[in-house]
Formats: sequence, structure tokens, C-alpha cells
Amino acid sequence: MKTPRVLIQTADFDLSAEVRALHDSDHGVGAVTSFVGTVRDRHGAVAAGQTPPVQRMELEHYPGMTEASIEAMIDEAFSRFDIRAARVIHRVGPLEPGDQIVLVAVASAHRGESFQACEFLMDYLKTQAPFWKKEYTPDGAHWVDARVSDDQALARWGIAAGNAATGAA
Repeated sequence: MKTPRVLIQTADFDLSAEVRALHDSDHGVGAVTSFVGTVRDRHGAVAAGQTPPVQRMELEHYPGMTEASIEAMIDEAFSRFDIRAARVIHRVGPLEPGDQIVLVAVASAHRGESFQACEFLMDYLKTQAPFWKKEYTPDGAHWVDARVSDDQALARWGIAAGNAATGAA
């Protein structure tokens, strides 16, 4: 049975098992690069006058559409980079500070292609995948807006996103 390239799930994931599966499925793999995103509470940011700490987070998605969107991202990574496999796992539902949110893992014959494809997929995922994130802080709950920095990261790859408000009227 072929392992799916995209999983959207409430359960946590095991980084070691996922990397091993990518490596063990193809002995031409010389590198596996992974990125794991976690919920951070930004506790130190409060002292600096920034946003309040996150007590918990909730992620929502549109089933079917989200998976198809991420599959298209992976197809694009295959067309841009010499990679042998990719895997994206994204969690949804309630999450606490310290919980893993997302895994992007890419296998290739050489590390350079693997690093680039992993970074490309993460940049693409941050701006193009249909997820909605709500943060709960001592000040209340709020939906998280897209950030200009995420759009700029995607622009490095020649893709214009325009998801974030720039402040211009």
C-alpha cells in the first residue's frame, strides 16, 4: 500500500517514523530534510510590548479541498526540484503550546534539492493552503491574519500571493 503524500489529522505525528518511511521506501535517497512547526506561546513577546501569549490554538480546514491544494503544492515541488518523495502532515483541531502542528519532509538524492524543496513547500503551505487559525490569548480569541512576510517568502519562488493586508487603502 502506498503511503499518502498528504495527511490532515488531529493526532500527533512521529518525525522519526515519517523520515524513516521516506528513506526506507527508496534506497536512492541520500537526504531527507524535514521541517516541524510547533505552537509557541510567544511568552517573551509580551515583555517587548508585542502580542499576548497563546494559551491554545485551533486550526480548521476544508476537507478534500485542503488535501487537493497541498497535493498540487507537492506536484509543483516535483516540477521545480529533483526530489524523490515528499510528505506533508498538518494537524487540525485544538492545539496547546509545544504541540506539533505541521511536518514537511522531502527526500532526494542530494541534500541541496531536499533543503530547497522543503523550504519551498513550507513557504507555499503558509500562504496557499486553506487553513484557518484561531488563537486564544488572555485578551480573548482572534483569527490569525496572513502576514506580509509569508507572502514575501513565497515571492522568492516567483509566486505572488497577496494574502496579507499591506496597510494601504
